[in-house]
Amino acid sequence: MIKAVNLTKKFGDFTAVDSINLNVKKGEIFGFLGPNGAGKTTTIKMLTGALKPTFGMVEILGMDMKNKEIEIKRRIGVVPDEPKIYEHLRGYEFLEFIISIYKLDKKTVKSRIDDLCNVFGVDYLDKFAGEMSHGMKQKLMLISVLMRKPEVLFLDEPTVGLDAKSAKILKELLKKYAEEGTTVFMTTHILEIAEKMCDRIAIINKGQIIAEASVTELKEKYGQSLEDIFLNLTASEDIKELVEEL
Repeated sequence: MIKAVNLTKKFGDFTAVDSINLNVKKGEIFGFLGPNGAGKTTTIKMLTGALKPTFGMVEILGMDMKNKEIEIKRRIGVVPDEPKIYEHLRGYEFLEFIISIYKLDKKTVKSRIDDLCNVFGVDYLDKFAGEMSHGMKQKLMLISVLMRKPEVLFLDEPTVGLDAKSAKILKELLKKYAEEGTTVFMTTHILEIAEKMCDRIAIINKGQIIAEASVTELKEKYGQSLEDIFLNLTASEDIKELVEEL
């Protein structure tokens, strides 16, 4: 469902993503972990066609991103780390805008929107986006994607800004969708989410994938918790020493 071969992105002399390879299967929840600036968001942007790679190949749903970009974008869903919504639009106008772009059946989608709004507690569709908090915008962005039931979901830090109830609902909903065949590719800094949700994870650091396996396999290999494994692989300094110096 998601394939990347030697995927590379350079910005001048700086290599943000360095020859990474990915292969994510149908119905899998795949966690993409890494410290700030490791290349996670850049990778998602390349996988979803928002950023052209310097080198390498991307295939989504068996289609080459170079030749089938519009068809791929029609069938995937993307929730970015920062919900970008036109501030002069009301919530319902934003959803209508998305419905028109994807040429969706309004009657069918209306019932899905009502269900999702009810579940996530979204009762502010008449508000302007500019009046909404980050969490409110995040819920609206989630609804605009989930209402389409895309075959592949890309989520960049999806729980940031969500209240505890909404975050829990989202996690359970993603599990349900995966069981029904949706492929989920997500980044998160919350290792507990990755440990409980993801079938497999990859850890990226300085643009390179340094580990890829199921959580169970990683724990068996390193004999540590996921948090300790992650820190040992990505942190260059001893955390206790840093704290002592403060």
